[in-house]
Amino acid sequence: MSIASIPEAIEDIRAGKFVIIVDDDDRENEGDLTLAAERVTAETINFMTLYARGLICLPMVGKRLDELDIPLMVRDNTSKFSTAFTVSVEAKRQVGTGISAADRAETIKTVIDPLTRTDDLVRPGHMFPLRAREGGVLARAGHTEAIVDLARLAGLYPAGVLCEIMNEDGSMARLPQLEVMSEHYGIKIVTIADLIAYRYRHERLVHRVAEAKLPTEYGEFTAIA
Repeated sequence: MSIASIPEAIEDIRAGKFVIIVDDDDRENEGDLTLAAERVTAETINFMTLYARGLICLPMVGKRLDELDIPLMVRDNTSKFSTAFTVSVEAKRQVGTGISAADRAETIKTVIDPLTRTDDLVRPGHMFPLRAREGGVLARAGHTEAIVDLARLAGLYPAGVLCEIMNEDGSMARLPQLEVMSEHYGIKIVTIADLIAYRYRHERLVHRVAEAKLPTEYGEFTAIA
């Protein structure tokens, strides 16, 4: 299966389908199985556990994390790619031990529910939020920002669920293995590079915020900021 277009990926994300996001060869060189957080179910979490096999995380915008008082895990992030892990969380109600597929789906739903307050969550837990960089993939070309951007572009809550894809032997899946998975399960593959290009083409990135008259010895000019 060839690389899909960003509009195709947006449509699948909107429909609650998985999308595989890959980054550059000179970065992590990995594929993440992703889904819009708003579309999560126990079944989708279980699929990630069985067939992606990596760590299931909850990328989302910083504004919501601040509202729920979910801080970064460390103040000095020395990880290779500066992945912004926060403290882990769990829903306080309607969960058992927190690790089951149903429990993790419930925690995700609780975090993105606008009615949820800080004391509706316990810390630590079995769900790992990731703080997406403001500006999305235009600020950081990471899987975290990519799924949040795709969810936003799909008109959904700006949060996603992701899981690194590993082979059965525990090694990381590269593009040839990701293409096999894509074909077998009918999951589209998109690249972060294509998402960056899409946003540059379709979004207005410079906004006019102020205008002032600027008199000079050469005449009056209009300064625009």
